[in-house]
Amino acid sequence: MNTKLLNLTLAAVLAASVAGCGDKKDESTSQPAAPAPTAGKTVDQSTAGSVSGTVTLTGTAPAAKPINMSAEPYCQKSHTSPVIPPEVVTGDKGALADVVIYVKDGLPADYTFTPPSTAVPLDQKGCMYDPHVIAVMTGQNIEVKNDDQTTHNIHPMPKDNREWNKSQPPGAAPIADSFARAENAIPVKCNVHPWMKSYIFVFKNPYYAVTTKDGKFELKGLPPGTYTIEAWQEKYGTQDQTVTIPAKGTATAAFTFKPGSGD
Repeated sequence: MNTKLLNLTLAAVLAASVAGCGDKKDESTSQPAAPAPTAGKTVDQSTAGSVSGTVTLTGTAPAAKPINMSAEPYCQKSHTSPVIPPEVVTGDKGALADVVIYVKDGLPADYTFTPPSTAVPLDQKGCMYDPHVIAVMTGQNIEVKNDDQTTHNIHPMPKDNREWNKSQPPGAAPIADSFARAENAIPVKCNVHPWMKSYIFVFKNPYYAVTTKDGKFELKGLPPGTYTIEAWQEKYGTQDQTVTIPAKGTATAAFTFKPGSGD
């Protein structure tokens, strides 16, 4: 074999080798699609526990100035006595209402929860929002009703969710809407009646409660673990407590707010 023929033969062998490597590279990059992420786990109710307790106010809440509704005769006539802003509402022995209690930290992120199919009502009565504070899960509907013979509008002003503003004349059908993201203390106002104020809390899990005038709360169905429980009050701010819930067990927490702590 002469030199020229040898060189041609070696070139052909080298070209075949390079082509073969190229084929193998293509095969290695053609991988099956990654499996879709699986749904998170659910709480084992056979080991779940709960935390309960009370929220109170020590001392006497400062006197609040009555709301002036004279700009809307219908609203003013709806009340036989002056209306006090519902920033601080107490019951017997200082029990504090409208406090939102929720799990702030400690719940594993791999749990998933289905929002309730029932809507949470937010009524407009006597030109006031009722309840003053509500809490829902992400994706759960809020149902807004107008029981007054005057036009209102519901105007939540979130930072992390979609803002909306809907008019609701007398006799109109309820308005249903929801929020996609968790967010605390979304302020709600009525552009028609500036004294109308409310708050909406949105959570990714069902571990929350809003106290009534008895000041009591209970968070049920929590998996065993150590949690930070937070209490939010519109005027006095927040307080945190750490609790440990054993399997099938219970824990307690008592929150006490003082007048002037959030002034």
